[in-house]
Amino acid sequence: MSTQLKSEADRAFVSLQHIHKTFLPDSVSEVVLFTDFSLTVEKGRFVSIIGSNGSGKTTILNLICGSIPADSGSIGINGRVVDKMKEYERSRFIGRVFQDPSKGTCPQLTILENMALADNKGGGFGLERGVSKKRLDTYRTQLELLRLGLEDKLGLQVGSLSGGQRQALALLICTMTPLDLLILDEHTAALDPRSSENVMELTERIVREKKLTTLMVTHNLKFAAQYGDRLIMMHRGSVVVDAAGAAKSALHIRDLTDKFNEISIEDGN
Repeated sequence: MSTQLKSEADRAFVSLQHIHKTFLPDSVSEVVLFTDFSLTVEKGRFVSIIGSNGSGKTTILNLICGSIPADSGSIGINGRVVDKMKEYERSRFIGRVFQDPSKGTCPQLTILENMALADNKGGGFGLERGVSKKRLDTYRTQLELLRLGLEDKLGLQVGSLSGGQRQALALLICTMTPLDLLILDEHTAALDPRSSENVMELTERIVREKKLTTLMVTHNLKFAAQYGDRLIMMHRGSVVVDAAGAAKSALHIRDLTDKFNEISIEDGN
């Protein structure tokens, strides 16, 4: 490892170092995605990650969360080396909101019960202990942040909510307890345009207020340009655009579409 790269890894809040990942090895369908791939993210960054299908953006999230293993290399989060940790162990300090609104909540349970379970994350189990009347005012206050009127519907089954309502609730529930890292896995992709805008505005508020280090994969170039303080574009397992701070603020959707078109031409499409 070079001196510069080692220094970056040492001060990074999230660190992927020398990652190798091949899918379906030793088969006719073998795909070598990452070859000596490294990426660091500083604490408090809100990073938008874009790229075409197969570029590696979702694989980065899966590697960090432990959904899939790296063939070699090392992953660190807030000073922990997590290479040997199972996915459920990493979930204690990583929150993940998926594309499918049904994955972040329990449809058969009420809003209150869902929030109580999330509130008790890492503690004992049992709904009688989890649903504390003393927490009702806290839950209502948190639900008011969603601006969806759910604070007066604590007894409503979550399965009866719309996709946008449910995704907003999933985001709130995911961030109720302290997190080292928030992962947003195309969390607006299944929503209609208005719901997508609402969820992104809520995402921005929560990330800023709680000062969460956040990685967001999205296909929405508008959201990628508008939200976050760093933007990464992936292509064939490599970073082809990495803009932060003022450089990121100066990016426009046209810049991103031009780069996508350039990549497409290189691929012969």
